[in-house]
Order: sequence, then C-alpha cells, then structure tokens
Amino acid sequence: MAKAGEKIVFYGTGRRKNAIARVRLVEGKGNITVNGKNLDEYFGLETLKYIVKQPLTVTNTLDKFDVICKVQGGGFTGQAGAIRHGIARALNEANSEYRPVLKSNGFLTRDPRMKERKKYGLKKARKAPQFSKR
Repeated sequence: MAKAGEKIVFYGTGRRKNAIARVRLVEGKGNITVNGKNLDEYFGLETLKYIVKQPLTVTNTLDKFDVICKVQGGGFTGQAGAIRHGIARALNEANSEYRPVLKSNGFLTRDPRMKERKKYGLKKARKAPQFSKR
C-alpha cells in the first residue's frame, strides 16, 4: 500500500504460464486499463474480459476501484489469468475480509500448469512422427 498524491494505491503481482501482470488498484469508478489501453480495446473476447473482472465481481467492488495494470509475456489467455491473479492479490491487500471469498473461488492460488517441454525423437511434447510399417 502506498499513497499516490491523496489516493491510496494497492499493489498485486499475478502470474499465469509465461505472463506476468503488475496490478495497481486505486479508488475510482471502475475503469480497467491494460498496458495503456481500455479493457475492451486490449481483449477482444468477452470471456477474457469476464475472467479479468471476476475478482471484482465476486467482492462487489467493480465500481469502487480503478485497475491499472502492465502485463507482459504469454498469450491473451495467460495474460487475462495473470491480471485476475494480480487483482485478487491487490484486493486481499486492500481488505483482508475479501480473503475467504477470493480463496474459495480459487483466485489467490497461482495456476501451476505450464507448457510441457519438447522431447527428442518427437515433433512436439507428445506428438510423434507418423508410423509406417515399411
């Protein structure tokens, strides 16, 4: 928590696959900014916008905080998951009463699933070359 001028700011870092999101929560009207763009401009799919807003919706704080985040690495889905994780962590820092709700929905847990490494003799992690008897 830090004070930017008169407003109180809460920080949270979220990770998912190779994406890392640095999230700031500032008291406001509910604007969500990702890498300097509006949420609707940055994410085209409605499901990704829904994923980003989940922690705010569950805690009924959608119109209480402005979210400013910088996200890098990974693809769009991983970035949306990282932003969700960061927002949940920042909300937990803002008010510890939100913790049981966020925890029960699984927003505070970092998703450990990663891309499996490629193995030699195979084309990808598990895809083998086509088998021919002769």
